[in-house]
Amino acid sequence: MKILALTKYFPPEIGTASHLFFELCETLVQRGHQVTAITSIPWYNLETVDPKYNGNLIYRETMNGIRVLRLANPPLPDGVLKYQLGHVMVPPVFCLGGILEDKHDVVINYSPPLLMGLTAYTIAKIWHVPFVFNAQDLYPQCLIDLGQLRNNALIWLFEKIEAFIYKQSTFITVHSEGNREFLEIKKEVPAAKVQVVSNWVDTDMIQPEEKDNDFSHRHALGGKFIVSFAGTMGISQGIVSIVEACAHLQDYPDILLLMVGGGVDRDLAAKNAEDLHLKNIKFLPMQPRNIFPQILASSAICLVPLKKNIKTPVIPSKILSIMAAGRPVLASMPLQGDAPKLINEARCGICVEPENPKALAEAILRLYHDRELGEFYGRNGRKYAVEHFSRQACVAKYEALFQEAINQHRTF
Repeated sequence: MKILALTKYFPPEIGTASHLFFELCETLVQRGHQVTAITSIPWYNLETVDPKYNGNLIYRETMNGIRVLRLANPPLPDGVLKYQLGHVMVPPVFCLGGILEDKHDVVINYSPPLLMGLTAYTIAKIWHVPFVFNAQDLYPQCLIDLGQLRNNALIWLFEKIEAFIYKQSTFITVHSEGNREFLEIKKEVPAAKVQVVSNWVDTDMIQPEEKDNDFSHRHALGGKFIVSFAGTMGISQGIVSIVEACAHLQDYPDILLLMVGGGVDRDLAAKNAEDLHLKNIKFLPMQPRNIFPQILASSAICLVPLKKNIKTPVIPSKILSIMAAGRPVLASMPLQGDAPKLINEARCGICVEPENPKALAEAILRLYHDRELGEFYGRNGRKYAVEHFSRQACVAKYEALFQEAINQHRTF
């Protein structure tokens, strides 16, 4: 098959979205398919950008057999506005990229941004081929829950766009049963159209390792009980409540909260830590992907927070990585979601109410005082990840879905 993948994020950018679609494309190439990825000139979560990308409106390269077409980002101001406007302005640019490409057999897009679904639809319509809408987060509902989208006219518009994309797509893929139920019940999407394909984790790259490693040496973490958060510090994470939990742990000088990453709330969290005069917290910038397993290995506990007003079911991909690393998950998020269900089923960690610093601190202390419990959760998580989140098995489901989409399209 010739497969076109549309994604706003792609390596060398750092983050779950970037690497998930890269690994999907890479594995499809390994399975004998021709894959083209249309994406942006790199900028997100990068402190420096390779000079080879500078000044290019269009840049073509090949990465691990993937044909990559990079398109320049629209000129936008730095900061939160660049991120938000990019969700609106980048997808139309990708339509131009599709015109530059030869016809493919099927199109898949990563969402968010939601409007990338319109891009996938447009390209697929021009080529007379099917498209698969990969819904990692359910927009616009996520933005409504977070209070980022309040204008009734805009809500109406985005929900109309969402409904149009769902109707026109050949299949919609989601990563959990809760997401499937949300689309079928709340959005009235036909059950046959919604397919659950779990996200995956590379259990060969991420394995249980010793806490004593190059990363822990470089950042003087030896002798500390490390409670880590590694990833994007965005509007949905509620990072400030993690910082506030530190205030309840000041009597334990060997507990260190390690915050690794960037995002729109990173500076706010750092200022909050400074205002509280916290001594047991350390901020580090986003690290290269090959360092991520060492961050997990250095940790005694790994945090996964979400704000309490997140109503859509979601399983943050970092949970799978933590499980693969054999470390206990400490989730601070709505307890009725898919992630707590997974954690409880796998018996790989503790879930507490979201944005409750005291409850979070108490859970940290529980694992601090009972190291065997943390090891028990870690072993369970590793076993579950190996058995359920194989990259090859998950990509094979996409492969079969693409073939079914092509077969269905030929019958019309």
